[in-house]
Amino acid sequence: MATIWVDADATPKAIREVICRAAIRTQTQTWFVANHIVPVTPNPVIHSLQVEQGFDVADNLIVQRSVAGDLLISQDIPLAAEVMEKQVQVINNRGETYSRQTIKQKLAMRDFMENLRSSGIQSGGPAVFSDKDKKVFADALDRWLNKHGGPAID
Repeated sequence: MATIWVDADATPKAIREVICRAAIRTQTQTWFVANHIVPVTPNPVIHSLQVEQGFDVADNLIVQRSVAGDLLISQDIPLAAEVMEKQVQVINNRGETYSRQTIKQKLAMRDFMENLRSSGIQSGGPAVFSDKDKKVFADALDRWLNKHGGPAID
């Protein structure tokens, strides 16, 4: 069975809870990887891995350990693009599933926005995380789990 990898540095608590409930229900091995301690539900299928501080240390570990058919939950566009080359599927914290086409668009937009910020132009951040975002995420995770043999999420 596939493994769920969570780039946990910026994953909202509500999303961690949805992931933990789904992992327990479906008995799906799930790894929360971050450079700080991430509180997760204690269960044999749920693992929290704290990596050392440093640029992309958590990302690099996820890239090394993930395999085709796994799922990554992350908002990190470059990380998503890299694991997608390994046939790992990616869902962000708001439930958007990336494809080869959308990840290229996201990378281009990320680079464009980074250039704007580096030239001193202020851009707004993401919208506040909402209950609707949580529902959209849970539905996307449910679809992935159903496709990979797991039962539906409540």
